[in-house]
Amino acid sequence: MTHASTARPGNRTWGAIATGATLLLGVLWAFPLLWAVLTALKTEEQAVAQPLQWLPTTPTFTAFRDVLTVGNLPRWFLNSALTSLAITLATVALAALAAYAFSQLQFRGKNILFWVFLAGIMVPFEALLIPLFRLMNDLGTVNTYAGIILPQIVSPVAVYVFKGFFDQVPKEIREAAVVDGANEWRILWNVFVPLSGTVLWAIGIVTFIAAWNNFLWPFIITTSPEMMTIPLGLTQVQDAYGLRFARTMATAVLGGLPVVLAYLIFQRRVTEGFLTVTGVKG
Repeated sequence: MTHASTARPGNRTWGAIATGATLLLGVLWAFPLLWAVLTALKTEEQAVAQPLQWLPTTPTFTAFRDVLTVGNLPRWFLNSALTSLAITLATVALAALAAYAFSQLQFRGKNILFWVFLAGIMVPFEALLIPLFRLMNDLGTVNTYAGIILPQIVSPVAVYVFKGFFDQVPKEIREAAVVDGANEWRILWNVFVPLSGTVLWAIGIVTFIAAWNNFLWPFIITTSPEMMTIPLGLTQVQDAYGLRFARTMATAVLGGLPVVLAYLIFQRRVTEGFLTVTGVKG
């Protein structure tokens, strides 16, 4: 009893320290976002005023209206939405198919092929830029949606996560489906995919955010402003608007808003998915 009672104050102290550190890191992380929003709500004169004005004198949405009505921001939004959704759906579908084959099917060289496939994790995407661009150029997909999407739909990490979950599904479930006359395609989509709902959501959201924020590949494969995505389009704002900080920040806020909303809405599913995977692996 004495030991337990003396340990509790120390635990509370460490808990308070951890909470305080977390709050401090949260404030430091959120400060640039808050500054971007406040700057976007200023007029251009207030944004460059000296001395520095932390808060807008009279908040205005003029900068947001200007970037939505002047320039290609709506088109960049459309491009990012289409490509990110397509990449997410294709990545999840292909990863589930590959993981099911590696986990549940028996064929010669399966283990060797799986480890060769996983070796792709160690190859940085930058090392593949030239061969991928040459391939897309030969296929005639430069400066097209297909050119943006296709090189981003293969994810060894997603396959590994799906396989780790599929490996833990009791064999009796698959055997019962086989007895009922289900083929492999039906077993995958009617049995394994519904069971892996939390993992599927986690992979889907992380893939969507990564695709939305991807700058390098759209920068390489697109050649016209009409095909740019949000991250690439933001680099053009400075050239288009000059030193108009309010418009620049308004564009950045609008560009990041979808991924922030997506994570806030689905963060519980993402957390549950990764907890499921780590729980299974542990």
